[in-house]
Amino acid sequence: MRVLGVDPGLTRCGVGVVEGLPGRQLTMLGVGVVRTPPGDDLGPRLLAVERGLEEWLDRYSPELVAVERVFAQHNVRTVMGTAQASAVALLCATRRGIPVTLHTPSEVKAAVTGSGRADKAQVTAMVTRLLRLDAPPKPADAADALALAICHIWRGGTTNRLTAAIRAHESGTWVHSGGAVRSQGRGEPREAEDATGQDPPEQQAVAPRAAYGAVPGRSRSPRRS
Repeated sequence: MRVLGVDPGLTRCGVGVVEGLPGRQLTMLGVGVVRTPPGDDLGPRLLAVERGLEEWLDRYSPELVAVERVFAQHNVRTVMGTAQASAVALLCATRRGIPVTLHTPSEVKAAVTGSGRADKAQVTAMVTRLLRLDAPPKPADAADALALAICHIWRGGTTNRLTAAIRAHESGTWVHSGGAVRSQGRGEPREAEDATGQDPPEQQAVAPRAAYGAVPGRSRSPRRS
């Protein structure tokens, strides 16, 4: 799984690409900041952010994009600029058909450090350790972007798989651990069964039990006809 993390901002928009899977060693592929001059008009600055993000998308071709969810702050001007940069990131990814997920700052901190109240120094230190970097990524916006990518791999990846399994079950399609997909048929004979009425051995694995249990009114295991 390759994720582009985006810490939105007009003056400094942090970007970081991390590759890996939950429970395995993560690898940083790239990190940096897209900068725009504070004295320029809003339009050209947003265009510069878009161009910068497009370059990162072209270079690394991420499968997913994780963006920090914007919250209201005391400085309305700052939060407006952050929200506008966030919208540009969503636009760039969606235009390419890349799924986008928003993560709150506390969610990212909890995923990376174990505490939703960790400060930036703690987040940077853990990002450096988790990615086995020789030196902490700078500025803090770059470290935050990597933290977003890490958070999504560890949390978003599992959520996405469970959601896909639930949707597949609701639509009458079973997703097997090996990647094969078989239609349940909604009352019709199932083509995957052999002459004995049993599934072939390679197709007897079904979606996780947790996925079935999460659907109201559904049995925890598929019924045999």
